[in-house]
Amino acid sequence: MTKEKFDFIELKYKPKNDLVCLFKVKPARGLSMKKAADTVALESSVGTWTEIKARDYVNKIKAKVFSIKGDYVKIAYPQELFEYDNVPNILSSIAGNIFGMKAVKSIRLQDVSFPKAILKSFKGPRYGIKGVRKFMKIKSRPLVGTIIKPKLGLNTRHHAQSAYESWIGGCDIVKDDENLASQKFNVFEERIARTLEKAHQAEEETGERKAYLVNVTAETKEMIKRAQLVQDLGGKYVMIDILTAGWAALQTLREANFKMAIHAHRAMHAAFDRNPDHGMSMIVIGDFARLIGVDQLHIGTGIGKLEGKIQSIKELEEDIEKMSVKETKLRLEQKWHNIKPTLGVSSGGLHPGHVPFLIKNLGKDLVIQAGGGIHGHPQGSTAGAKAMRQAVEAVLKKKSLKEYSKTHEELKQALQKWKK
Repeated sequence: MTKEKFDFIELKYKPKNDLVCLFKVKPARGLSMKKAADTVALESSVGTWTEIKARDYVNKIKAKVFSIKGDYVKIAYPQELFEYDNVPNILSSIAGNIFGMKAVKSIRLQDVSFPKAILKSFKGPRYGIKGVRKFMKIKSRPLVGTIIKPKLGLNTRHHAQSAYESWIGGCDIVKDDENLASQKFNVFEERIARTLEKAHQAEEETGERKAYLVNVTAETKEMIKRAQLVQDLGGKYVMIDILTAGWAALQTLREANFKMAIHAHRAMHAAFDRNPDHGMSMIVIGDFARLIGVDQLHIGTGIGKLEGKIQSIKELEEDIEKMSVKETKLRLEQKWHNIKPTLGVSSGGLHPGHVPFLIKNLGKDLVIQAGGGIHGHPQGSTAGAKAMRQAVEAVLKKKSLKEYSKTHEELKQALQKWKK
């Protein structure tokens, strides 16, 4: 019987100037883990499906499987394999053909670590957490935001009015939903002009900074045109659906060097990260988004409409360390040479009753966004925004929401409606 040959497995190898990936691998039926891992490294670097004679200098930069433990495989990719400042190139290698290979039943890119040379080649966030806090003039509390609801269908006048009511109630930011672009009922150019006018009005009336996060997601040339208009009209932010727009489009937006912060929506992320055995984790998506340069990124909530595996708050608190939401947030704040940290955004089915849980488990460096949880308030959007700010105030003053609601009617009504 011929002994299997593994050209890409070097278990004694110590990564140096390598991009390192952690994969969760389930081999195809009849294949060993070593064979599957060897095939992953082969396909994602310098190999091919049949044996060919490679030149010595090519073999020097092949990927190396240096750890196999249970279902998990670590592969080191020499940095010479990549064009450093090109995310599509990097992902086409480490997250390209491998997902369709017959050698694996399933494979998930769980984590990634970048060498300094690659980190230095990217701009990273223009502002990051400290920069956002500085231009919004919010020193330490979580930022409070909302999403215009209904997400589609409102005309421009009603859209801008809803934003205004949210801002004067206490929201710091108001954003478009991910699928609002430039439809006939709400054309982009008119929407940005009218809504920013309302933002300026709210700033004058409240004495607080207010920001409108307009969705500029579109074909790349149109996206840049829209972003330029936002900047010309004095906007502080642009928003982009990073996965549906694509990594190259995100790089184009960041490298255009606008003076605005970039708010990243993760629409379509579950197509990549929902299956625990296949695709890629939210941590990896967050890594590349931060590397390119988003200032804010949706990370999930751990509670609300988009998280369903764990039902009770008690269960959530017991399991919070294992949750991808907190893991992603911590990664976005990790020290990365020249790359500023990205501000995490929790959004999806939230209302004021969720605020204590969010701050306890995710901290104060957070954007707490509620759409229906603000606009669905019995007294309307302004009261809903007040209730959300009151919930934040209660937590910072170390008071229970129930106690604080005794002297804050908007919070009281919110808690009654959502029974918290």
